Amino acid sequence: MKIVSVMTGAAPGGAEFAAGELLGALVDRGHEAVVLSDWAGIGRDTGVRVRPLELGPKLSAKTWPGLLARWPMLRGRLREALAAEAPYDVLMLHYKKDQLLAAELPAEMRAQTIWAEWGPLPRQMRGGPGRRAYLRAARRVAHVLAISAGTRDALVAAGLPADMISIVPNALRTDRIRFTAAGRAATRERLGIGADAFVVGCTSRFHPRKRNDVLVDAVARCGPGVELIMAGTGPAEADLRERAAPLGARAHFLPTPGDDREALFSAFDVNVFCPSPAEGSPTSVILGMLTGRPSLATAPEGVDGLIDADTGAIAAPENDPAAVAALLEKYALDPELRRRQGDAGRERAAATFDREQVAARVEAILLAGA
Repeated sequence: MKIVSVMTGAAPGGAEFAAGELLGALVDRGHEAVVLSDWAGIGRDTGVRVRPLELGPKLSAKTWPGLLARWPMLRGRLREALAAEAPYDVLMLHYKKDQLLAAELPAEMRAQTIWAEWGPLPRQMRGGPGRRAYLRAARRVAHVLAISAGTRDALVAAGLPADMISIVPNALRTDRIRFTAAGRAATRERLGIGADAFVVGCTSRFHPRKRNDVLVDAVARCGPGVELIMAGTGPAEADLRERAAPLGARAHFLPTPGDDREALFSAFDVNVFCPSPAEGSPTSVILGMLTGRPSLATAPEGVDGLIDADTGAIAAPENDPAAVAALLEKYALDPELRRRQGDAGRERAAATFDREQVAARVEAILLAGA
């Protein structure tokens, strides 16, 4: 089976990482996968071939006028790229712009169309013209893969039939992602962090909608023994660095982790997630769990059912720096709590997100629709 996946306007974030892992797992099961994308790194070490395709930025309130003006040209560009990959059995689409563009393709180019939804629908797609356009495009879709129960419920509330949606969690190499003492020591040494320091870690897309600012402000309220690692990239990076300036050498900004992610997460004492208003199933939380780190969140979006009293804590009131600071101080003083929740998180993540099990589930869905 040949799968062509379209993911344009991509950035090095959780959904892109998860999509690459899922497609890579299907490659390992004997299928062929190609991603048409403007981010070459989406293939990483997955065995998925990447072909360049630029269709402009993701669809949003700011970008839609420009995209609409270019719509016929973008549709032609997508059609040309797909024709170069023909024949293929499955067309997998991840972003709203790509989904809407592909709905206008001739039937033979749509093949068996699968949508992968990585989070709840954007506000603009929940009502009015956006919702009507989304539901109209969905008529030509064979099946929808929803990353979580919350995402599925949001899709059903928007009008998609429940029987066309399956919950498919992130697919990760759970056997290879785990705590490494050597990686912890090496990362801390490289950053000049002492072995006894309490390290608060966060890997994220640095975007204003993600409340990374709350975490920076929370660490600023903590004592001098608390250090902060922020790993990622995005338009809010300069603002976050300025906000963290009072921390001085206790604030460490790093690029989005690649093959060194196990070492980076192992250097943390707690892994903190700062959600945007629309989240699916954050890969950064799962990676932290697999490396035995307790999981904290500044708000519940995307982590209800993933983070609980066994594996971590969610701040209340949400996105409140004082509440997050109180949690950090609690964990800084209780290494046994960190150990217990880290072990429980590792066990849960390994059972839920095993790459082979998830890929087998997706394979069954694709074969049933063939």
